[in-house]
Amino acid sequence: MSRLSPARMSPRDVLRVGAAGLRSRPTRVFLSALGIAIGIATMVAVIGISSSSREELLRQLDRLGTNLLTVEPGRTLFGGDAKLPITSTEMVRRIAPVTSAAATGELDATVRRTDRVAKAITSGITVRAADGELLTTLEGRVRTGKWLNAATGRYPAVVLGSVSAQRLGISAVGGQVWIGDRWFTVVGVLDTLPLAPEIDRSALVGFDAAERYLGFDGHPTMIYERSSDSAVNDVLAVLPRTVSPENPDEVDVSRPSDALTAKAAASGAFTNLMLGLGAVALLVGGVGVANTMVISVLERRKEIGLRRSLGATRGQVRVQFLAESLLLSALGGVAGAVLGGLATVAYAVSRGWPAVVPPWAIGGAICATLLIGAVAGLYPAMRAARLSPTEALATA
Repeated sequence: MSRLSPARMSPRDVLRVGAAGLRSRPTRVFLSALGIAIGIATMVAVIGISSSSREELLRQLDRLGTNLLTVEPGRTLFGGDAKLPITSTEMVRRIAPVTSAAATGELDATVRRTDRVAKAITSGITVRAADGELLTTLEGRVRTGKWLNAATGRYPAVVLGSVSAQRLGISAVGGQVWIGDRWFTVVGVLDTLPLAPEIDRSALVGFDAAERYLGFDGHPTMIYERSSDSAVNDVLAVLPRTVSPENPDEVDVSRPSDALTAKAAASGAFTNLMLGLGAVALLVGGVGVANTMVISVLERRKEIGLRRSLGATRGQVRVQFLAESLLLSALGGVAGAVLGGLATVAYAVSRGWPAVVPPWAIGGAICATLLIGAVAGLYPAMRAARLSPTEALATA
């Protein structure tokens, strides 16, 4: 007499049995899957938005270039404020690889909408003298009006940075603002300059006008320099001694594009924090799945006993409930990945960014849900498998 062996369940049978268990209680399944979906959506959206932001910053760097250097006066040996020589801009222009250089000089003056506004109310706007090459060196654009030229640079004319114009409530040229002790006519408003945010918050007048009307001493407080990409490091090394041969240690040289690069790197810290919150939500969702499966085992004792009586092995019962847990988690994971992707696209489009959802984020999200489903369903599946047919039928 041959020994009977239980029939093996094919993967298709496992999926069918697991799906049947989920269909029998749709409301509970939906609520449990919702917890998983929220956690996965949060994680995918955070990674996607961070990646989109980083991609926008990198594209911005490509557009703006990384070959802009700035020169500022540092501190003297005795801790005082150093000064750049009046001829320093011309000296920088003599460096062979330099393609353009321009300077600004910060002035001890305030800009106000009218002469009736108190001097103490500056709105965070700085008045600067600017030479005619500044806009070319910064590769900036005039939003409205014109940039300073040889004529307007000698008279009470001013060009406002984008932030300055907004704070002063000026959007068109032709108006006047009060600088120092006289009216200056607004001849232009600049677009935003990402590599020179200090210009966005400035009111710019010509060097000649600054000397004539505002007491400018001619010493620049910031020099902007551009050179070929391949020569940036070489220029960086010689700038301090070129600008101030006698006191090169009193000259600070920096690369503005480094700030954007650092910003792209710093976004990772925020991403890690939000990923931690998403992981907590995912863990809570996994607890919900485990709770659902435990209750399912308690409610379906009669079904388990009947299946065991008809020949189902402990392993087959264990696989059935484990499959239900995995399907439940996968349902929430797929829904969460879709929601997270849609949230990323919506946010990126609203900010004018390229929408980037890394494939590894989607793959990692699905793997995380399957892992959560396996862990959450393991105990309920083992508990269901341990039930004997007589005990399950007697207590049903």
